[in-house]
Amino acid sequence: MSEFKYACPVCGQHIKCDSSQAGTVMECPTCFQKITVPQAPTTDGQKFIITGTKVGERPATNIPVDRVVASETKFPMAAVVILLALVCAAGGTVFAFRGKIFKSSGTGTPAGEVASGSGGKPTPANTRTRSRPALVAPPANDANWMLKLDTAVIPDSPAAGRIHGQNFIVERASLQDGTLTLRYGTRGAVALGVLINFGGTQPEALAGQSLNIITNAPAAARITLIWQDNGKTARKNLDGGYALRLNFGEISGTRLSGKIYFCAPDETKSYVTGTFNVDIRRPRPPRPAN
Repeated sequence: MSEFKYACPVCGQHIKCDSSQAGTVMECPTCFQKITVPQAPTTDGQKFIITGTKVGERPATNIPVDRVVASETKFPMAAVVILLALVCAAGGTVFAFRGKIFKSSGTGTPAGEVASGSGGKPTPANTRTRSRPALVAPPANDANWMLKLDTAVIPDSPAAGRIHGQNFIVERASLQDGTLTLRYGTRGAVALGVLINFGGTQPEALAGQSLNIITNAPAAARITLIWQDNGKTARKNLDGGYALRLNFGEISGTRLSGKIYFCAPDETKSYVTGTFNVDIRRPRPPRPAN
């Protein structure tokens, strides 16, 4: 054959030349390196891209066109060892100073700090802040506000509802001196809740009982609704006209489980329905006379 192609050994540029130029020195048009033209292929069908030789170097081996050889870069072993040592040192530093580098994103009080309202006493690190339940209750409708007990169904969920149009959830239930208190909040005066007065009835008499009071009952327990009105505590007493179902379980220590379905006849359709656990608070025994 009269013409053939070969590759520059420096930049890989393919160069076409005549077989009569074999062994001569040419300049690569791309990298301008001096190249010795290789011998022309002996066959007509060129399956190989032969490579020229940079002037001053030994001839390169012919490489098939359809074979790709990836170059390997060797990373010095000493550099690998140094890199691993730096990573280990950085990890040890982070671990040693993790308390200063990372700050807790939780709501609890960090160890050693004084919690607000704790009287200056440090709060333990493992103390968690108790989150209060969200005040969300479905609006009164024909399913949860009915002044009839024949179709009343008490859900197996924490007692909740609405008092004078305000969302209400029972956060604490207590029974003391015959009065059942269902309230939001666990301390202080009741700002939102329901008080049911049983006239001094003791917990043992209520345990295991189911009480049903319909709207036209001749004698009913007094119920007091408590809510907030423009930042002030408001109250309303109900001596009848409401619908109430109370199912009490058995006493376990100082606890008494219960279920309630209550609907008041007020315009705001106050109601409370669900389950609760009563904290029985007994009067202190009298001190012995001296």
